Amino acid sequence: MKIRSRAALAAALAALLLIAAVLTFQFALRRLHAGIEQALGPRASVEAISLGWSGVEITGLRIRGEGGAWPAADELRASRVRVVPEATSLFGDTWRVRSIEIEGGYVSLLRTRDGRLRVLPSLLDRSTAAGPAEPAPAVRIGQVRLHGAAVDFFDASVRRPAHRLRLQALDAEVGPLVLPALDQPIEIDLAGRLGGPQRDGTVKLTGHVTPATRDAALKARLAGVDLIALQPYLLRVNEGGVRRGTLDLRLDATVAKNRLHAPGTVTLTSLELGHSGGLLGTFAGVPRQAVIAAMSRDGRIELKFTLDGRLDDPKFSLNEALALRTAAGLAERLGVSVGGVVQGIGNMLGGLLGR
Repeated sequence: MKIRSRAALAAALAALLLIAAVLTFQFALRRLHAGIEQALGPRASVEAISLGWSGVEITGLRIRGEGGAWPAADELRASRVRVVPEATSLFGDTWRVRSIEIEGGYVSLLRTRDGRLRVLPSLLDRSTAAGPAEPAPAVRIGQVRLHGAAVDFFDASVRRPAHRLRLQALDAEVGPLVLPALDQPIEIDLAGRLGGPQRDGTVKLTGHVTPATRDAALKARLAGVDLIALQPYLLRVNEGGVRRGTLDLRLDATVAKNRLHAPGTVTLTSLELGHSGGLLGTFAGVPRQAVIAAMSRDGRIELKFTLDGRLDDPKFSLNEALALRTAAGLAERLGVSVGGVVQGIGNMLGGLLGR
């Protein structure tokens, strides 16, 4: 009888512990539910937020862009978001989320004229015209997974209105994320398609980055990208356009203490330039006739470049540096020095003026 009583008592204690664990976890989920609603902000809307045994599921999520100040109608959309918290979220001031899985996602990014990258300002920018907003709670997210997402990247640093690049069929794993500080390395592994007027290319990015310090080690690979989509990054205002062609890129970038070092290789294939620009027309700073002649011989142009500079130097422009390195490499590949290009343009001008 004593053995049976002890067994019954042990079973009762185990049942109570199980019930307590379930109630504790459910309480943590409800706390996370309330935290999600608070964090989404006033421009957000959801079709439904439901609680499950393992986490919170959000369907029909939308965060609208600020009218007139954001280049897209939405900052973020997702058909389904699953948030799985850690049990320790019940205690302490830091939220701990094991994983966030996003299906049917869309996000828009803006690079401003001065080169700043803005992502989800309604969530990450915690200030308003009326003054600083209430500080956001600290959140640690173990991993974010995206399936079949789309990204619109608007770049106002290369032209106005902002140039738009479209990433589609994007699968990515990113994490861990420590918000809002973003002061720990974030591992990135993503792959998708970069849309173009004539064809889509592939994009792969792997490595890690620490947004707070901008330290990074990243490998970027582009293959078969429509050159028309990248014109603002290669062409100057007075240069002729591109009619067709593809670009392959290999870039290994490291940033330490705000200093960038990024060797890379660019390959241009089946390049066909427009007819604008006349006799003095250039492509990436090189006489267009020389580019056309090289393409007719080889069908492709491969050049190496290296980007070096301090990211905190206002005189250092990543776009400008890329254009200069590309022009120098292209000129070398074509057997034309940068000095020779300048002298050649001067001679052409002199000939046109009858000198």
